[in-house]
Amino acid sequence: MNGVRVGKRIIGAEAPVTIGWENVPKVEGGPVKQFVFTWFQPVMLVALIGFWYYAPNSIATATTAITLGIAFKILLLGLEWVSPRFTSWRLTWKEFAVDLFYVGMGYTVVRLIGSYIGSDFMTGAVQGAFEWDKFVWFLGLPLLLQAFLISFIFDFGQYWMHRGMHNWHPLWLTHAPHHYITQLNINKGAVGNPIELFLIGLGIGGFFDFLPRAALLAGSLGLAVSIYQHINVRFNTPNWWRYVFNTTEHHSVHHSQDFEASRSNYSATWIIIDRMFGTCVDGEAELLGMEGGRPMPIRETMVYPFTEGWKSLKERFRRNPAPAVPAE
Repeated sequence: MNGVRVGKRIIGAEAPVTIGWENVPKVEGGPVKQFVFTWFQPVMLVALIGFWYYAPNSIATATTAITLGIAFKILLLGLEWVSPRFTSWRLTWKEFAVDLFYVGMGYTVVRLIGSYIGSDFMTGAVQGAFEWDKFVWFLGLPLLLQAFLISFIFDFGQYWMHRGMHNWHPLWLTHAPHHYITQLNINKGAVGNPIELFLIGLGIGGFFDFLPRAALLAGSLGLAVSIYQHINVRFNTPNWWRYVFNTTEHHSVHHSQDFEASRSNYSATWIIIDRMFGTCVDGEAELLGMEGGRPMPIRETMVYPFTEGWKSLKERFRRNPAPAVPAE
């Protein structure tokens, strides 16, 4: 397998990866189906932004956001059966049960830990230590601009955290279990070790004062864009959307069994960040995972950073034994 040169790298030398939008299959069917699966993503984004911009304060609450998020996931779960990207990614009951375990863990254990030592805690500690005022000027910006900046700044931090996870071994140990998934579906973003799920959620947005409505609008951007990272739906995505936003195609390349392909497309929402730093690869991949597509059991996922970290330490000390003390 020769692969394709993308920038300075050869993509697809170890596992099949489709490179270039012109080589990605389109949705087949009549004009109505093609229209729906071409404009579904942009329309949902505009609808969610419009809802949070105009909704009265009595409705614009975190509870509403959670309810909409769950309803949107159910809708996308249905679309996975109507227009699957790959039939090999079809969800089974066993896979669904495992995914629900990780979703539940994210909403309970990871969220509880984050409330004590997460972004808000660290931001407060830094501000208290240095007696910094928050950037109150941020409140004077137009509401939509605040939302855009919150989303972009948070994703910029996620980009570097995610890229660090692929380039620094201690962080990679926490992230590796997520790369053992062998298919993409609506709940696969929750699959991984709790340490990784906590780290990837850290952000710097808390340094800014912003209106609660701006936070909800920023959340709608994430819901209407980054949710498509892990989804088994074939869209005829408009090229302008693919240029600016992350897509299932981008993220499938990131999860490819090909090593070089997996070191690309790190952003969660704004793929333009990857374009800025030369890590974007346009295309898609069907064969996902590691070790030839070996699924990782839940128990191994929970202990992987510790067991593999211990193995790495032992191997390092084996290669570099302590120098012998000369006899007196």
